[in-house]
Amino acid sequence: MNAHNKPNAPVLDSYWMPFTANRQFKAAPRLLASAEGMYYTSADGRTVLDGTAGLWCVNAGHGRRQIASAVERQLTQMDFAPSFQMGHPIAFDFAERLAEIAPGPEGAKLDRVFYTGSGSESVDTALKIAIAYQRAIGQGTRTRLIGRERGYHGVGFGGISVGGILNNRRVFPQLNGSDHLRHTHDLARNAYVKGQPEHGADLADDLERLVALHGAETIAACIVEPVAGSTGVLIPPKGYLEKLRAICDKHGILLIFDEVITGFGRLGAAFATDYFGVTPDLVTTAKGLTNGAIPMGAVFSSRKVHDALMHGPENAIELFHGYTYSGHPVACAAGIATLDIYRDEGLLTRAAELQDDWYEAMHSLKGLPHVIDIRTIGLIAGIELASRDGAPGARAYDVFVDCFEKGLLIRVTGDIIAFSPPLIAEKKHFEDIVSILGDALKRAA
Repeated sequence: MNAHNKPNAPVLDSYWMPFTANRQFKAAPRLLASAEGMYYTSADGRTVLDGTAGLWCVNAGHGRRQIASAVERQLTQMDFAPSFQMGHPIAFDFAERLAEIAPGPEGAKLDRVFYTGSGSESVDTALKIAIAYQRAIGQGTRTRLIGRERGYHGVGFGGISVGGILNNRRVFPQLNGSDHLRHTHDLARNAYVKGQPEHGADLADDLERLVALHGAETIAACIVEPVAGSTGVLIPPKGYLEKLRAICDKHGILLIFDEVITGFGRLGAAFATDYFGVTPDLVTTAKGLTNGAIPMGAVFSSRKVHDALMHGPENAIELFHGYTYSGHPVACAAGIATLDIYRDEGLLTRAAELQDDWYEAMHSLKGLPHVIDIRTIGLIAGIELASRDGAPGARAYDVFVDCFEKGLLIRVTGDIIAFSPPLIAEKKHFEDIVSILGDALKRAA
């Protein structure tokens, strides 16, 4: 008998939930029992439209039998194999498949793949690779890492050090030497923009300020999300990423794109790297890599970075780094099946086809109570609400609960509602999202 079929409600005390107000949740739990296509079914039998692709990860929709079958086959053939000084074919097969769609233009793709177990691990891996690269080319003084305000790069110590979310940082110490660019959100000048805003490319010059402050010889890498998701869909101004790339080139700084959210079709191209036409040196991924079915992440590296480490004695470990579950065979099987679905159903570019209908649906919410901004790009939307006096985040949380009770899963961060529906969505799903959310906004105090 499955846990969700038990006649009695589950005991909630033992599970310490992540990023959750545990006491509040356990007083009135929201439990999901099954999922298929665009919908969850709650533990009490209600259908809930998934407006967030799970947690930005179920890009091909839920319950894909092709992935489940691949996982089952791999589990029965070989459940685990070590990746330290050993290998198994499926990890190499998956890497070859990933290299075919790797970020970047033909002839300059980031087609060297390092496996991790999550987005947080991918970020810490990329930061370590950047420092190792600088040392390998004789730039050992370059250990400083630059992130951005309102950035989210997971919850490892490296990720929270370059990240810019206060609550991720206020309790825990950060790595020495990290610093931050200003964020790009400009509500006064860029409200209600579809796609990239016009104003703010000059904010990339903040990197020049940090170079002047710290010295280029101390900076290893700069990491940004092409589109910041977890802090409320902050879209890069036109020319911003291009300018950031140029400044990094000028000063010998590696540029890292965190594409844990934007990778695998979210913007209408395989990666945001391709959507924006700006190629970094390293790209971090996870989430859509396996459609969320099995935890896994990957770092895509340029050959310049990879090859710089392939020197010295052949029996020496070039990068003293890795995880027990790097290249886990079952995760690789899920990943290959996911890539097959993306290819066969054209999902890596489908957001471009849906974009106009998506924009129209989301921006139809303009003028509803408490809405002060709507931001859209690809199949992502951020809807910003005015905060209640003395209670930031409370209004959006109430809307979140209201929507769940009415059959829609949304994500909130502060007083910003974020949407990222599965790439299999249809126009009718957009209409349902707008209807349920619109009614909730009208009810919100």
